[in-house]
Amino acid sequence: MRYFFEVSYVGTRYAGWQSQNNALGVQAVIENALSTLLREAIAIVGSGRTDAGVHCEQQFFHADISKSFEAEKLQVRLNAFLPPDISIKSIRAVIPEAHARYSARARTYEYRICLGKDPFLEGFALRWHRPLDIQTMNRAAALIVGTHDFTAFSKVKTDVNHFICEVRSANWKLRGNILTFRITANRFLRGMVRALVGTLLDVGSGKMSVAGFADIIKAKDRRKAGANAPPHGLFLMRVTYPRSVFVSAKSNK
Repeated sequence: MRYFFEVSYVGTRYAGWQSQNNALGVQAVIENALSTLLREAIAIVGSGRTDAGVHCEQQFFHADISKSFEAEKLQVRLNAFLPPDISIKSIRAVIPEAHARYSARARTYEYRICLGKDPFLEGFALRWHRPLDIQTMNRAAALIVGTHDFTAFSKVKTDVNHFICEVRSANWKLRGNILTFRITANRFLRGMVRALVGTLLDVGSGKMSVAGFADIIKAKDRRKAGANAPPHGLFLMRVTYPRSVFVSAKSNK
């Protein structure tokens, strides 16, 4: 049977989601836990990658497991075995052709900025002290909604076939002293959200105009965009799938 596992984690001490030979990835920690508890080699496939230091409120991965088990009991055992910064939130059976990455309809990220100093947000939001024009930042963010080539906001060395993404929403909201950028798209390129945030901060701080931001999109040149925002302010918030991939009637919406 193939299963979807819903997972959340704090990315501070991990070199991103993906397993690596010379660094600790979240994927390797989970694979080790599953293989140990089920006493068989388990390989997992995530719904996407997160960079080193990026946090995750909702991620999915799939695994093919030959042994029968009770999902609730395995969830409890996994959470007892895994370190405190990784949590399994649900386990659900899916149809054999369901794929954690390719079956996903959309993904949502948030980038959080603290406009001041808050010790409880250290490591979970970018601290920012300079003035920002949020209205102008939203004017620029509106330009990325739709289907565009995001080469200018992607890491140069990446294994994708194309740089086209369909952004369904992108906006900045201020609540108290927390400024949040929320973006939903069908797919994301490596480093895309952090590059967008860094460039939009240039717009908000007056270093770049909205017209200049539009020119960067058209130029398709990473060197013209702003620097990547630090990873600790970024959260993968949600991954959505069609109802049809789940064996049970309940679905992730």
